Order: sequence, then structure tokens, then C-alpha cells
Amino acid sequence: MDLSRRRIVAGLGVVAAGAVARPFTPQPSSPPVMPVAPRGVTPGELARDERFWAAVARQFRVSPDFVNLENGYYGIMPEPVKGAYHRNVDHLNELSSHLLRTTFKPRADEVRDRLAALLGVTRNEIALTRGGTEALQNLIAGYNRLRPGDAVMYADLDYHSGQYVMNWLPARRGVTVERIVMPEPATREAVLDTYARALREHPKVRLLLLSHMNNRTGLVTPVREIVTMAREHGVDVIVDAAHSWGQLDFTVKDLDADFGVFSLHKWMGAPLGSGFLYIREGRLADIDLCYIDETYPASDIRSRVHSGTMNVAPFLTVDAALDFHEKLGAKVKEARLCFLRDRWVRRARELGAQILTPDEPGMYGGITAFRLPGRVSKEDNVAIAEDLMTRHQIFTVARSGMAGGDVVRVTPALFTSIDDVDRLVAALRDISARPR
Repeated sequence: MDLSRRRIVAGLGVVAAGAVARPFTPQPSSPPVMPVAPRGVTPGELARDERFWAAVARQFRVSPDFVNLENGYYGIMPEPVKGAYHRNVDHLNELSSHLLRTTFKPRADEVRDRLAALLGVTRNEIALTRGGTEALQNLIAGYNRLRPGDAVMYADLDYHSGQYVMNWLPARRGVTVERIVMPEPATREAVLDTYARALREHPKVRLLLLSHMNNRTGLVTPVREIVTMAREHGVDVIVDAAHSWGQLDFTVKDLDADFGVFSLHKWMGAPLGSGFLYIREGRLADIDLCYIDETYPASDIRSRVHSGTMNVAPFLTVDAALDFHEKLGAKVKEARLCFLRDRWVRRARELGAQILTPDEPGMYGGITAFRLPGRVSKEDNVAIAEDLMTRHQIFTVARSGMAGGDVVRVTPALFTSIDDVDRLVAALRDISARPR
């Protein structure tokens, strides 16, 4: 077999010689009809229906060369969304500036209306961005209530780009940075105690970055309780919901956040380069205009986002992505992803693996990370991820930044089967049995 044809991106090298790829099923010219959930079936019951989820999986075109359990970086578009995206790219290319100067702006407002309705907010509280990172950077950098001598705070599990902007604030605002370490094991009570203690011990903190679901271990924090706690200390919170929205079932009211960050190209299945930020009505003045831009008036939330020409095709495709999302529903998606997580986690624990998310309801979703006994270094976990890929054709990713050591992150998707996660467990059994 020609190994050069099996080379995988992301620096993991080539698939081992002699490895057997999953059979390739040719895709039809038009995607199969989306399955409809049977009446009277709960999300938990539907999560276990492999026939139903096999039909959902046929809505996605994925590589047959490996099992993709690294879907947290980018949640691929299902075929109906991809088809809409291609049509929108062609439409944009055909109409060019005419589309940008005429129909796009009202279409963008319609997209904002639909996103707002799904989140339980208003259009005027949402500004489209090129992704969750841009939204996060704009909110942190633009937060203008900080004064010299104040402090800001984040946790070791928060998104690295958010940490970087927080670390930049001392030069920009004259503040200090406080970093807290999330507990292991991370129970709900332990997480709440950690934030309560940190806020009590650091009375100068005025801004807190808080991940709803972090991208390192997948831990889901009790955001509403922490936001309430922070307000009692005079602390504003920027909630990073880039990984949770579309994977978990919630609205902004459930978070009670004043500032939020959301991605559309992770768990909503929209094209790459799409997201948005949220600023609660009445709080807009607390975020600076982006580069003192005068494209929009200061009273318009869109003035808090860089106004340069962007690729509008992803945003023209958001409707198709939301259509797909709503056909399944957030409750059903959450139940399926949690079911897949539970299946491999239970068996991995039997092998002695340390799981970085607790089993408490509401504290996890599909993303979960593990450590094998005694393997806590970056080199150890990069080697495990490489072993999973080269020997077993399972794509995962090593993650760093936790006080307890590095991990390997596992992220199933809607097209993941129980056979896929069972294959992961078999691979971990093989790795654990072989001498290091």
C-alpha cells in the first residue's frame, strides 16, 4: 500500500503499513432524507437508537481512512449545509459587490434575528464575528471598566486565546492577572468552592473569564451560580460558550450572562469563519468601539466588531445550519453526545484511565479528556495520540495547560457510532498492555 496516500494532516504522520481503513461508502448525488424521531421517544431513548443515528451519519461525508474523534476543533458541515454553502459561494462570486452592497445587510439582520430567537435575546444584543476567538478577544480587550490597580481572573482550563488577551491587559489597562487552578476531580461542589474562594481571596478582581465548556477537558461549569457569585463581589463575567452552544441545551437566560461568546462552526455545523458575540442590553457602553470604528453608531453593537469586508458566504449559510440543528433539537444532540461519552468513559475507567470530567449531570457533554496511569507529560500524551492514529487509525489530540498534567482529548460527533467509541477503548487497552 502506498503510504503517501494515507498521510494525515495535523502533524501525526502516516497511517501504519497494513492498517485496514474503514470501508468507503460512495455518497449519493443528493443527501438521504433526514430521519425523523419517532413520537413519544425521549432524547435519552433516542440516543441509544443506532439505526436512527446511522441515518443521521449518512448526512455527513467523512474520510474512511480514520475514525475522527477530534471534532471539537471544527464541527464539519452536514451535506445539506455544505450544499447550501457551495451555492452561496457561487452566488456571492456571481453577484460580487452588488450582493455585498444590497441584499447581504438585510440577510445578515435576518440571521441575527434567528440566532437571537434561539438564544432568547434580541437582535440588538448580537454582532456577527469571524468565530468565537474574535468575539472573545473583542470583549476582553474592549472591556473598559477596569482601572489601574484592578485585577482580572481566569482559570487554567480557559481557552488559551482568552488567556493571552487577559495577560495583555496589564499593559493596556494597568491591572494585575490572577490565575486559578480548577480542581481534580472536578465535582460541581468543588468547582463552586474554587470560584467562591478565589473571588473572596482576590477582592480587586473586576473581570472574570468563565468557560461554560472548556476546550481542554470538556468540563462544564455551573455558569449561572458563578455569575451570581461574581456579581455579589462586583465582578463582571465574560462567558465563553463557543464549545457548549449547539452541543448542550441552554439559552442566555440559563447562563444569566451579560457578555457571551459563541461559535457557529463548531457544534452548529456552519461553515468555518462564523460566530458572534453577545452583550446584554444596557451594557454596550462597557465595551469599547472596535478601533474607534465609525461605520456604525456607538449605540449599535456591530460597532464592537471590526468592520472590514469578510467572507459573507458562511453567514448566508447559517439558516441551513440552524435548520439542521433544529430538526434534531439541542436536547437530542446533547443526549446522543453524552451517551457516546458515557460508553467509552465507563470502559476506559476499567483500564485505570483518569477521566477529567465527572459523571454528574450538567457537568459534561461530548468532549472529555483522559490520562493513562503515570503518563502526565506533554511527550507522553502526544505519543498516545500518535499511537492511536498510526496503529489504530483513531484521530484524537493531546491537550496541555492543566495543573495535574497533560491529557488526550476525545470528541465524538453526530456521525460517530458506538463501534467508533468501542474501537477507541480497544485501542486504549492495547496501549495500556504494551510496555512503554
